Amino acid sequence: MKKYILLIALAASIQLSAQNKPVEKYKSFPFGTVKPSGWIQTQMQYDVNGFVGKLDKLVPDLINDPIYSSGRLHKNSVSKDLGNLKDGDAEGSEQYKWWNSETQSNWWDGYIRNVLLLNDKEGLKKVQKHITEVIKSQDEDGYIGIYAKDLRYNFKSENGELWAKTTMYRGLLAYYEFSQDKKLFEVIEKAINNVMVNYPIGKSSPFYSGENFNAGVSHGLTFTDVLDKMYQITGDKKYVEYARFLYLDFCKTYQSEKDAQLENIFNPDYKLQSHGVHTFEHLRPLTVAAYATDNAELQKALDIYTQRIEKTTTLTGGAIGDEWIAQRTADATNTGYEYCSLQELLNSYSMLFQKQGKSKTAEAIETIFYNAAQGARNPNHSCIAYLKTDNSYEMEGTKNGEIEPDRKQIRYKYSPAHQEVAVCCNPNAGRITPYFIENSWLLENETTLVNALLGPTKLETKVKNKPIAIEVVTEYPYENKFNYLITNSNQASFTIKIRKPSWVTEIVTTENYKIEGDFITVARKFSKSDKIQIEFKTEVRIKQDANQENYFTYGALFYAKAIEAEELIGRNYFEGFDDFSYKPKNNIRYQYIENNKAAFENNQIKVNAKNSNTNEVEEITLIPFGKTILRQVSFK
Repeated sequence: MKKYILLIALAASIQLSAQNKPVEKYKSFPFGTVKPSGWIQTQMQYDVNGFVGKLDKLVPDLINDPIYSSGRLHKNSVSKDLGNLKDGDAEGSEQYKWWNSETQSNWWDGYIRNVLLLNDKEGLKKVQKHITEVIKSQDEDGYIGIYAKDLRYNFKSENGELWAKTTMYRGLLAYYEFSQDKKLFEVIEKAINNVMVNYPIGKSSPFYSGENFNAGVSHGLTFTDVLDKMYQITGDKKYVEYARFLYLDFCKTYQSEKDAQLENIFNPDYKLQSHGVHTFEHLRPLTVAAYATDNAELQKALDIYTQRIEKTTTLTGGAIGDEWIAQRTADATNTGYEYCSLQELLNSYSMLFQKQGKSKTAEAIETIFYNAAQGARNPNHSCIAYLKTDNSYEMEGTKNGEIEPDRKQIRYKYSPAHQEVAVCCNPNAGRITPYFIENSWLLENETTLVNALLGPTKLETKVKNKPIAIEVVTEYPYENKFNYLITNSNQASFTIKIRKPSWVTEIVTTENYKIEGDFITVARKFSKSDKIQIEFKTEVRIKQDANQENYFTYGALFYAKAIEAEELIGRNYFEGFDDFSYKPKNNIRYQYIENNKAAFENNQIKVNAKNSNTNEVEEITLIPFGKTILRQVSFK
C-alpha cells in the first residue's frame, strides 16, 4: 500500500507542475515532405510488389475482417481462429479478439505510407477506398473503433480499445498530412475527441482492467503517438496534456507489461523484464509525458529508462524480443530479437531524437535500420524473419538449435506472413522504412534544415514560403559519399546541417562549413541549381559487446562471415510467396586473433581468424551484415 501512496503523490506533483512545456529541439516535417530515393526507393517498391503489398492476399481473413464496422466486438463475441498455433506465449484467449485490429491497421499504416511515398498508382486506389470505408464506419458521436456500444469504454479486463484506435489513426494521420484532406482531419479530430470525452482527465481510469494479463490494454498506451502527432499538427497543448494523463494513469494501475511504470523506473534494483515490444514502444509515451510538462522527475525517469533499454540491444541494434526481456542483457548468440521490437524501438528513438536532439540517438536509429532490420530480411526472397539473432547459425525454427521444452519454437525462419505465430512482424516490417524516411530530415528553425538520418532521400519544403528541394544522392551506408542536389528557384539563403557520425575520421569537401556539436553546418545563399559534395573517411573498427566478443565495423555497417546453407522451402501461400528455412552446410566457428589487421576493399573486410575446428589460421571475408542469412558476426 505504501508504494502506491508514494506513486500517487508523485503523479500528483507531476500534474501540479504542468504549467510549462519543455522546448523540443526539432520540429518534424509533415509526412510526405521527405521521400525515398536510390536503393531505398527500389527496396520499398520491391516490398510493395512483395509481402508488404500482398499481405491482404496472403492472410485475407485477417486483413478483411470487418472488426471496425459490421464485425465490431460485443459482449457475446468469441475468440477468433487466427490460423496461429497456440504455444503458450499468449496468456488467455481474450486477446485473440482484438488481434485482427492490430494486424490489419499496422499493415494499413505501413501500406499507406509506402504507396504515398512511392506514388504507386494501383496502391493509391486501394488506399483511397480504405479511407472512404473508414470514414463511413464512424458513428455519429465520432467513435471509430472495434467495440459495439455494449462494451466500448466500459472494461474491467483485457481489451484493445485504445490499441485498435492507435494502429488505425496513425495511418489516417499520415494520409491526412500527405493529402491535407480537411474532411479526413475532421473525422480524426472527432474520433480523438470521442476518446477524451469518454475517458475524461481526472474522472476516469482508461488503464484499469483488473489484475490479470492485459497486453492489449498496455499496448493502448501508445495512443500517445496519435496525441503527439495532433499536437505537432495543431500546436494545441490539450493533446499532450491528455497524453500525460494517460501515462500517469498507466503508472498507477495494475499492468502485466510494467517496465515503463514510474515505480519500477525509479527502483534502482529493477531490471527490464516485460514483453520486449511493449518495453520499447513505451519509451514514446514516457517521452511525450516528459515533454508535456516541465517536470524534473519525468525527465529523470526518461533518462533512466533510456539507459536501461540500451543494455537490452545487441551492437547491431537488435532489441531483445523473444518474447520477454526477462531481466537479460543482450548478446550475439542468445538474444533473439523480434521484427516488431526493431520497428518499435526505431520509432521510439525517432521521437526521442526529435525532442532531445542527441546525435547518439540518431546513430542508434541508423544502426537498427541498416543492420539488425536489414539483417532480418531475406536478401533473396520477399519475406522476413520473425525472430533473428546476430550470430545466426541456423534458421530452422529454433534459436540456433536450442530446444525449448515448454513450447514448439517456430519463429526462427523466413515468411511473408508468419501466420503460425502471429501476423504482427510482417505488418511492422512494412512500417519501418517509411518511418525511417520520415524522420531523416527535421526542422530546427524556419531557415535551418537538419539531415539527421543519412541515406538516399528527397526533401521538398519551403524556406520563408519559398519552395526548395534537396535530393541526397548516395549509396550510403554501402559507401560514404554524398551529393546534395539543391533546387532553389528563389536563390534563398538557408542552413543545412548534416549529422557527422561518430566513426568519421576525416571530412572531405570543398564546401565552407562549421562543426557545431556533431553536425556539419553549411550556411549560405544557394543558387537556383546548387550542390554540396561531401565524403566521410573512416577505417575498420572493432567493437566489443558486454561478453567481450568482437564485431567488425566499417562506417555505419557491421560485417559478418556468411555461412553457406541449404535452402528448404516450407509453406506455400501462392506463387512467389513461400516460407523458407536454412540448414547450415558446416558448423565452423572462427575465433578472434589479437592485434590482427583487417583490410577493407570493395565493401568487404578481409581478416585472419582461427578456425575452431582445425585450430588453423585462415583469411576470411566478411560482408555487410544486412546481406546475410546464416552468419557469424561476433568473434571470441
